[in-house]
Amino acid sequence: MRKLIMWNLISLDGYFEGEKKWDLSFHGLVWGKELEELSLTQLRSADYLVFGATTYQGMAEYWTNAPEDEGDVAKFMNSLPKLVCSTTLQSANWKNTTITKDAVKEVTKLKNEGSGNMFVFGSGNLSASLMKANLFDEYRICITPIFLGKGNKLFQEGIPNIPLKRMETNSLSSGAVILRYTPETD
Repeated sequence: MRKLIMWNLISLDGYFEGEKKWDLSFHGLVWGKELEELSLTQLRSADYLVFGATTYQGMAEYWTNAPEDEGDVAKFMNSLPKLVCSTTLQSANWKNTTITKDAVKEVTKLKNEGSGNMFVFGSGNLSASLMKANLFDEYRICITPIFLGKGNKLFQEGIPNIPLKRMETNSLSSGAVILRYTPETD
């Protein structure tokens, strides 16, 4: 069975995007060799990427035109199968992309069909829906050492109470802390 894993970089006060759309400038505080290696390790374990429409459109625009220094990360991002969950998106031009209108149904189906990892990047609204359906097997959050004060919060009001069990914490030389949790099972 595939595992569904949330992976996001957030500010200490919980924002995954700054005040303006696609303001990810705070990522530069922690991006470096350590985080690049972690990203590659995660992408090597992935056999699917899952996005909401807004995140998908931004990622597709960036990665299909990625600078050469993005190297292996770009190769993985462009070659892995992708699922975009949207009730409005009519077409997808990024290689290996499937569109679904029913995220919960399609993600459940994909989890049962494979054995690798599926990663959700960004996608706050989609993540909330998948949390409400109890579909995440793991939460991997990179806390960046900054308070943004405003922006787009990753964890929205109305998500369910989900007790978690800590799997691992890892401090990076940049000051970032990577948290790994899995939902607590009875």
